[in-house]
Amino acid sequence: MSRGRPRPKSTFVISAAAPSDFPPPTLPEIAVVGRSNVGKSSLINSLTGHDGLARTSRTPGRTRLINWFEIEAQPTFHLVDLPGYGYAAVDSKTRASWKPLIETYLSSRETLAGVLLLVDIRRGAEDEELDFVPWLAQRETPIVVALTKADKLPKNKRMLEVSKQKKTLGLTRPPFAVSTLDGEGVDAVWRAMLSLLIPK
Repeated sequence: MSRGRPRPKSTFVISAAAPSDFPPPTLPEIAVVGRSNVGKSSLINSLTGHDGLARTSRTPGRTRLINWFEIEAQPTFHLVDLPGYGYAAVDSKTRASWKPLIETYLSSRETLAGVLLLVDIRRGAEDEELDFVPWLAQRETPIVVALTKADKLPKNKRMLEVSKQKKTLGLTRPPFAVSTLDGEGVDAVWRAMLSLLIPK
């Protein structure tokens, strides 16, 4: 988080293993989505300025629940951390159980204001993302894309990858190259997220 940006008060609300556990839809929500080990927890912590808000783990697939965090920004909203998908080191039955949970949330949550999709800048968009972005577009769900771990690439290659992923994913606005190590792009993603909360 930038030193010049105030750190919003951020509070863990609840974890849900089933739609019946979802909290009441009282605040606008931004869902954070990405494959396992893409850096979701690290980015959530960087965006909010709270290092321990979302738990980070060296084990892909550690987040197995949907987690709600209340962020007291302007306006106050819920940041919703969805389970990572992809090559998580968990059994196929567990992974299969996540899909209806995630799809139920994304397709029926009336307070969903938009989605923050994370893609590892070194891997680029894969089949899941290529399916997911049009799926959101069909539902007219706004999306912000962050290309994480940008510090792993030289700066000239980062910009090439930003252009490539914008075209690959068919985005109307470029994705953001982001690094939680040096802070690159974090403030830009924060502003883009807040713009999703402004009534159109």
